[in-house]
Amino acid sequence: MEPILIPTEKGIYCPMGDFYIDPLRPVDRAVITHGHADHARTGHGHVLATPETLGIMEARYGKEHATHVQPLELGGKLDHFGVAISMHPAGHILGSAQVAVEAQGQKIVAAGDFKRALDPTCPPFEPVACDIFITEATFALPVFRHPNPDEEVKKALGRLALTPEATLMIGCYSLGKAQRMTMLLRKNGYDGPIWLHGSMVKLMNLYERFGISFGDTRPLTREENPGDGDIILCPPSAMHDRWSRRFEPLIRAMASGWMTVRARAKQKQVNVAMVVSDHADWPELLQTLDEVAAGEVWITHGREDALVRACNMRGQLARPLRMVGYDDHGDVES
Repeated sequence: MEPILIPTEKGIYCPMGDFYIDPLRPVDRAVITHGHADHARTGHGHVLATPETLGIMEARYGKEHATHVQPLELGGKLDHFGVAISMHPAGHILGSAQVAVEAQGQKIVAAGDFKRALDPTCPPFEPVACDIFITEATFALPVFRHPNPDEEVKKALGRLALTPEATLMIGCYSLGKAQRMTMLLRKNGYDGPIWLHGSMVKLMNLYERFGISFGDTRPLTREENPGDGDIILCPPSAMHDRWSRRFEPLIRAMASGWMTVRARAKQKQVNVAMVVSDHADWPELLQTLDEVAAGEVWITHGREDALVRACNMRGQLARPLRMVGYDDHGDVES
C-alpha cells in the first residue's frame, strides 16, 4: 500500500486530503504541529492547529497570518475528505501536537518536535500507536542524554547564592524555553521577581491567558532595573550586547540541550551552562519508537543517519526525509 502521506519540497503532503503538515512555504491548506517559526509559517490559506498554536501564530504574525484558521483541541478529531485528522500532545511547548492522519486502513503520526520530560506549561507527550511514525532527530546521537533539569537550575541558583550582589541572566528562547525556565526556577525555590527582555513579554502574557501562572514577572524598562540577586530572562543573542551591560555585575547562564557540547558552551561565553532541552534525547527517542510500535519510521530533521542505523539494528524500517528548513533555531530553541 502506498503511504497516505508523502514527503515533498513543500513539506509532508496528504494527496487524499490535499493538505500539508508544517509546510515549508505558503500553501492552501496547512496543519501545524506547534508555534515555533520553523514549523509555523505565515501566508497559508487555511490553517488547522490547536487553539494555543493559533494564538501563538497570531501573537507573532498578526491576525492576518492566514486567510482562514480552524482550531482543533488536543484529543480532538475531524474528518477531511475521508481523512481522519487528530491532535495528540507532543510535550514540546504550549499547544504542541502530534498530528495523526488515518485513511484506507493506514495510520501515520507526524510528531513534529517533542520531548518526554514533564513540563507544567504543556501536557505530556502521548505515545500513539501507528503504522508509520514521523519523528524529529535533533538530539539523535548516543552522547545526548539530558540530565535532570532541576539539578541544572540548581547550579545557576547556587552560583547566584554565592554572589548575592550579582544578577543572574539566563539566555533562553522566548517561546517555550523561557516559560519552562520560569516554572523550573519557581519549583526550585526562587520566588523573587523574574525580569523579562522585551521580546519575551507578549508570549509570557499569552501563556498566562491560557492559564499558566508564573508568579512575579516584570518587563525590563529603562525606568526600572533588577535588584541584587534578581533574575533576568533574555534571548541568547542579547546576553553580550550593549543592552546587557547596564545590569552588571552579571552571572551569565545559558539553557539549551546543546550545552552538553563543551565547545558550544564555551562559544556562548557563559558562567553556567544548563543542559535543559525541549527535545527528546537519545534514550527518549528510542523509548518512543518502542512505545509507538510503528512498522516504519520517517525522520524529518536533525541527526537522521544515526537514528536510521539504530532503527535498522533493532529490525525497524527507517528512512531519512532530508527535509531542509526545519530546526532553524539551532542551539537557541533546543
